[in-house]
Amino acid sequence: MNLKKYLDVAPEVAQAIQTGKPVVALESTIISHGMPYPQNVQTALRVEQIIRDSGAVPATIAILGGRLKAGLSPEEIEYLGKKGLNVTKASRRDLAVLVSRGEDGATTVTTTMMIAHMAGIQVFATGGIGGVHRGAETTMDISADLEELGSTPVLVVCAGAKSILDLGLTLEYLETHGVPVIGYGTKELPAFYTRKSGFEVDYRMDTPAEIAAAFHAGQEMGLRGGMLVTNPIPEEFAMDHETINRAIDQAIAEAREQGIHGKATTPFLLARVKDLTGGGSLDSNIQLVFNNARLAAQTAAELSRL
Repeated sequence: MNLKKYLDVAPEVAQAIQTGKPVVALESTIISHGMPYPQNVQTALRVEQIIRDSGAVPATIAILGGRLKAGLSPEEIEYLGKKGLNVTKASRRDLAVLVSRGEDGATTVTTTMMIAHMAGIQVFATGGIGGVHRGAETTMDISADLEELGSTPVLVVCAGAKSILDLGLTLEYLETHGVPVIGYGTKELPAFYTRKSGFEVDYRMDTPAEIAAAFHAGQEMGLRGGMLVTNPIPEEFAMDHETINRAIDQAIAEAREQGIHGKATTPFLLARVKDLTGGGSLDSNIQLVFNNARLAAQTAAELSRL
């Protein structure tokens, strides 16, 4: 496989990988589709700085001009932020077409995991993963993120599955694919904007070293797939459980009325929830990404020592 034909690893990231320094991958959909400009760019650069302050090297991932990029410059992040929704939200099915056409793509959890693994990066911080959508028993709307977690050996730190999803079915799907779900400091699955969901994760772990050791053991044994670490949003930034659920229920009803489906579903629902909560959900989203970046960097640092 000739990865150099398609993949560009930023010099700083390549040097860190070669010398065994901790590296944390970051997605780019949050820049182009997650929030408005210039807040998206400011947030992306702040996340990179948090990772540096925590002793690791950030590697924001995207597709630019048909090139798979592991590590973006501030100018490239600015470009994605300004282009916004005009950048294709790229999942696994889009990768070959975007590369062959020389187009841009903002990477989801799925494609960030793929490109991180190609580059040799083991740890990835995101906001929340996709999952099984409510009503999937009839629509079959299941995020490709879950399939990727079952097949690609990357440790993903998130704030749980987005609470617009069917959380119970999401956990069942992950179990079927053999993906261990870890709660950082909790046995309960956090639900993105809130710390509680009513669902249990597989294991509770209380230190980055414990997480790194478990992932490292799986890699040494040649186990297929990744590991999902769910990191609850800090208490002071968490939203009221009932408030967020009412907003989600209303947003889902509106999506059905308007016939929104497929890859348009999540951006629509998140935008409506932001509007219905007076922008509170966006503030929470930003803070949980910062929190996940810190834990991912700490875990990557522990992993680099093993």
